[in-house]
Amino acid sequence: MLIAAVTTAALATGTRRQATPTLLLAALAVAVCQTIVVAALPVFGRELGVSATAATWLLTAFMLAAAVATPIAGRLGDLYGHRRVLVAGLLALAAGSLLAALSDHAGSFTGLLVGRAVQGLSAGVFPVTFGLARLTAPAEKLNGLVAALSAMFGMGGAVGMVVAGPIVAVSGTAWLFWLGLVLAGAALAGAAGLPAGRPATSRQGRPDLLGATLLSGTLVALLLGISQGRAWGWGSAATVSTFAGCLLLGAAFVAVEMRTAVPIVDMRLLRRPALVGTNIATVVISVGMFAAVTVIPRYSQTPTAAGYGFGDSPAETGLLIAPTAVLMVVAAPVAARLSRRTGGRATFQLGAALAVAGLGLLAFAHSQPWHFYLAGAVLGAAYGFAFASLGALVIGAVDHTQTGAASGVNTILRTIGGALGAQLAAVVLASSARPPSALPTESGYVAAFLASAAVAALAFVAALTIRRPVHYSE
Repeated sequence: MLIAAVTTAALATGTRRQATPTLLLAALAVAVCQTIVVAALPVFGRELGVSATAATWLLTAFMLAAAVATPIAGRLGDLYGHRRVLVAGLLALAAGSLLAALSDHAGSFTGLLVGRAVQGLSAGVFPVTFGLARLTAPAEKLNGLVAALSAMFGMGGAVGMVVAGPIVAVSGTAWLFWLGLVLAGAALAGAAGLPAGRPATSRQGRPDLLGATLLSGTLVALLLGISQGRAWGWGSAATVSTFAGCLLLGAAFVAVEMRTAVPIVDMRLLRRPALVGTNIATVVISVGMFAAVTVIPRYSQTPTAAGYGFGDSPAETGLLIAPTAVLMVVAAPVAARLSRRTGGRATFQLGAALAVAGLGLLAFAHSQPWHFYLAGAVLGAAYGFAFASLGALVIGAVDHTQTGAASGVNTILRTIGGALGAQLAAVVLASSARPPSALPTESGYVAAFLASAAVAALAFVAALTIRRPVHYSE
């Protein structure tokens, strides 16, 4: 019996040691693939013959699919075990990456959009990694692992933007997606050794397909109205009908979720006082972040003949964004320690304040590359602090049986905020474009940076409503 006990303990220790790198790799793979197209969006537009606003949908398609898949994955993980859902998400990432790579070779923008949407289904990996972290990590290391996983949302995204430029310069745009296939395969290899997870005692209830459909329709209508409103005319019948449809679908979604036994989004979690402030701040900071990261590559790659911009290649754009990625990596562990001393709210507010400073700097100083290096470093620290604090704030406010659902709700709000930010930034820039070049004016970029800074300031204010989370439930 003693030998058996020692053997069991050794196996458990081995599983824990394997779990941490596997979970971090899985989160990194999804986050990298989410933003891998950002620095190359101008290239996709030129090579595929689509407008800059249309090219932005290569980012938005991922986010739309992620917004729907994330809460479903969180709920299914709580019900049936987190490892199964993790593996399913990584398989979706592999399949979408393969489809996108083949479509890119064929020059099919439609195929690329579909492949990106399939990739986006992998975002369900995020909430189940929190559930598996809670199961495998020792109590004294849980805070650090949660912070690291939460920070991966930002760090992986920054890495994706940085590596995209060199990859496109050396191998072409299709290799952005072959990389996703490689990362997904590596994470799948590690996932085989993870524990199955702790499913809830009751498995009653079917997946909320109606809720998923209504949520999809709501988000598509919202983002379609935002992205096409200028082209259609903001007061046109098409734009008004699209936004009206968004409101109707949204109302129907809420009504269905309130009456469904196992909803895609648990409205009770949205109303929980300990989570309301965190979720609001999450949406706002995500809008500001993704607005900024979609604007910077376009400015960088604008020809100098426009009177601004640097005429950079994608590789040079990656270098311009590099300080953001580096500082995100540096800020994440610092944020974890700071959160333990001062609380997650203070850490988040520090991040929001730094974001205001970095974006404000770009609004008034953007004529030299070093302006972007400096501001990018500040933004990297900002979003490293902000995103690293969110995971602990969320799971510290719920019971372990709700970890997947609560993390899923928060992640979907990050994704919705990011999709809104990307499309809003594209609309602001498009609104300033003037013939014959159809390039945005410099004042359009100033407006986009100022708007992003204002959003970050709102996130700081929203964080004042965040309540101190309880200790982690065991």
